[in-house]
Amino acid sequence: MADIKSQISDDVKAAMRSKDKERLGALRLIQAAFKQKEVDERIELSDEQVIAILDKMAKQHRDSITQFKEANRDDLVEIEQFELDIIDAYLPAKLSDEEIGTLIEAAISKSGADSIKDMGKVMGMLKGQLQGRADMGKVSGLIKAKLSA
Repeated sequence: MADIKSQISDDVKAAMRSKDKERLGALRLIQAAFKQKEVDERIELSDEQVIAILDKMAKQHRDSITQFKEANRDDLVEIEQFELDIIDAYLPAKLSDEEIGTLIEAAISKSGADSIKDMGKVMGMLKGQLQGRADMGKVSGLIKAKLSA
């Protein structure tokens, strides 16, 4: 996987050259989130951590879009959607429900999970594989359903 952070940095420069203010603003928001994490924890972010941050930002934008739609604030929905589209462009391709189901089955059999008590073990195995590629809330529900059956 290409270094996402340097790709975003290159895209910031391109947006500056093309005077694309909206895109530049959205990319700088992403960079600020990375910088904050690096400064707070005194680390250099790995691609996995970058994906986790992008995934969290995407979830926040989706939540905001839902709230703005309920408040009939189409102007704000448009801004959030624009930023979400940019964030999504850097996230890995989403997995299909079948692919997620296969990974869940594999994790359950590999971990020997047989009850709802083992859910944390299964989630722990899948988190790295699915981060940014699937809605973890949905995955959690699917695991719960499989283990309770």
